[in-house]
Amino acid sequence: MPAPPLEVSFNELKHLVSSRALEGDTLLLNMGPQHPSTHGVLRLLLELEGETVINCIPDIGFLHTGIEKNMEVKNYLQALVMTDRMDYLNNIGNNLVYCLAIEKLVDLDVPPRAQAVRVILTELQRIASHLVWLGTSSLDLAAMSTFLYCFREREIILDIFEMCSGQRMMTSYIRPGGIWRDLPDGFEEAVRQFLRLLPGRLRQYEALLTKNPLFLDRTRKIGVLTAQEALRLGVTGPMLRATGIAFDLRKAQPYSGYDQYDFDVPTATGGDTYDRYLVRMEEMRQSLRIIEQALNRLPGGAFISDNRKFVPPPRA
Repeated sequence: MPAPPLEVSFNELKHLVSSRALEGDTLLLNMGPQHPSTHGVLRLLLELEGETVINCIPDIGFLHTGIEKNMEVKNYLQALVMTDRMDYLNNIGNNLVYCLAIEKLVDLDVPPRAQAVRVILTELQRIASHLVWLGTSSLDLAAMSTFLYCFREREIILDIFEMCSGQRMMTSYIRPGGIWRDLPDGFEEAVRQFLRLLPGRLRQYEALLTKNPLFLDRTRKIGVLTAQEALRLGVTGPMLRATGIAFDLRKAQPYSGYDQYDFDVPTATGGDTYDRYLVRMEEMRQSLRIIEQALNRLPGGAFISDNRKFVPPPRA
């Protein structure tokens, strides 16, 4: 069966695939959008010839559980809870992005104490996300121990989130104008204890993986992405930084006072899976640096704006 030309539009390819299927030459199979694995954000239209996939048309743009439509009929505060559920690995980060947009839109002030707390919690969330990545990636390579160790450390972070908000994941703790409530007693000591613990645990992970021949064979020269390809595809985050480009929004367009913190942007040059591993490992160490600085300069005072147009008054 002739392959479609390289330069073909989405609609042309879809029409070509559909016409072949209607004639009975091939079979069309919808893969998604569904919750397992992809969280409903992607539909793949597969063209099958027997058991061989001869074409795969991605249909992107789905948003899990219709969040965008649900938010349309809610006010700013009510819609916040939807952002927790957009990405289970970055709940607090999505809270923050949503609140930053509102605060910029309506020129809503955020007290310095709330800014510092936001930085601490989003960096803890970044570490928790990286731990899930490291654990599950290792599990795919049969490194069961690393998976268990990473989730052991992640539990500590989730306990800190629960201490603040009453919830381990769907915290809704960052609110427009600040944070839901002030930090509870014991928060600072819990975070400092984690800061003391994690560096040693990171060294444990690296002792298991960094020079492991099996890990090297399965990550080096795998999934190579050049800097030019990354820019052309709009790649961001650790994947971009692993190609040698030191771009980080916390440096390029600082928010929440990130310009006041001293930290480095880790990079590598190989652009492969192994370099992305190295970048993420160093990013966790940089997050620890940021958290410690934020704790050391944590100001007192209000934890949320008193602008009653957007922030409800205390229940009392």
